Amino acid sequence: MASAVTISLVSAQAALVSKPRNYGSTSYSGLKASSSSVGFESGTSFLGKTASLRASVTSRIVPKAKSGAQISPQASYKVAVLGAAGGIGQPLGLLIKMSPLVSELRLYDIANVKGVAADLSHCNTPSQVMDFTGPTELANCLKGVDVVVIPAGVPRKPGMTRDDLFNINAGIVKSLIEAVADNCPEALIHIISNPVNSTVPIAAEILKQKGVYNPKKLFGVSTLDVVRANTFVAQKKNLSLIDVDVPVVGGHAGITILPLLSKTNPSVTFTDEETEQLTKRIQNAGTEVVEAKAGAGSATLSMAYAAARFVESSLRALAGDPDVYECTYVQSELTELPFFASRVKLGKDGVESIISSDLEGVTEYETKALEALKAELNASIEKGIEFAHKQQGAAASV
Repeated sequence: MASAVTISLVSAQAALVSKPRNYGSTSYSGLKASSSSVGFESGTSFLGKTASLRASVTSRIVPKAKSGAQISPQASYKVAVLGAAGGIGQPLGLLIKMSPLVSELRLYDIANVKGVAADLSHCNTPSQVMDFTGPTELANCLKGVDVVVIPAGVPRKPGMTRDDLFNINAGIVKSLIEAVADNCPEALIHIISNPVNSTVPIAAEILKQKGVYNPKKLFGVSTLDVVRANTFVAQKKNLSLIDVDVPVVGGHAGITILPLLSKTNPSVTFTDEETEQLTKRIQNAGTEVVEAKAGAGSATLSMAYAAARFVESSLRALAGDPDVYECTYVQSELTELPFFASRVKLGKDGVESIISSDLEGVTEYETKALEALKAELNASIEKGIEFAHKQQGAAASV
């Protein structure tokens, strides 16, 4: 075996990184540890200084945490992407294929997934790529997987809100979650399909009906809001992007997206005008992309990147990394709302704890915005729950 080498993390990785606030120990968030190096037994990872596509990813990495803890994750996790042939699914599949922690990448869609799988299978990274087409192959896709990622559904088009997508995407999510409940009820479930504010409650109700709901393992992927907040703040304040971390709470649509700019790390001050401008841009960033693409799609690439970051964080937590934090939309008691996005600590069993400190000592602007978002977010949650109950009633009457 080749001797161990240490690859320093460099500025070229800045776009893949979010370094979270210090909660008393070295933390991990996104696609790298916030400690300064990662040790590899041999070879080079896609996170290394050299180009990832020119080097094989080794099957074993040994992150070095400042706390003294050391984990030895293997490339042994199975990840399923449902909706893998779509605009988000394809780049997401590529990014997950690059992870040294994945042993099997299972791609599912109703059509056109064989070509995507064939293409990705040529990448010289450890994971085996498998394709599954149509409902008859969905069960085999899901059996034994550790993480299920669901980007399936129709994208937003100009003039559409996330709620306009509800009637189509709600049914898609319902069907897929039923299959998840039947075939891999212990898997971590990452919901991307919009409107996330409603589809996560739908998933929760379906899992409850199946008797397998574990609130610690169901996530709405709101990572893109954090990614955007970090990017826009770094640009506005001329900061090194690798150092910026902005917690984003609430939901994942419009005014329910609340970046807590007062909690930005490193500490930075904003004028009232800057706060208003940045908050509105972060809230409307999805529309910004939809309009820029002029009918050709929505935010697929940045969404795939953010989703891959959340997958990597989940895998690191499963592998035993003790300091993994991400903002995500989950069942929560932080507010009176049953679901709420906030920073959580991830562990081997999903959500290990919900970080309440981000909501302490916020500004008057943020306090008012938090109160203002609750009615809309609650309505979206209730809409999802009502949909799931109606579907259950309709099935019972047949």
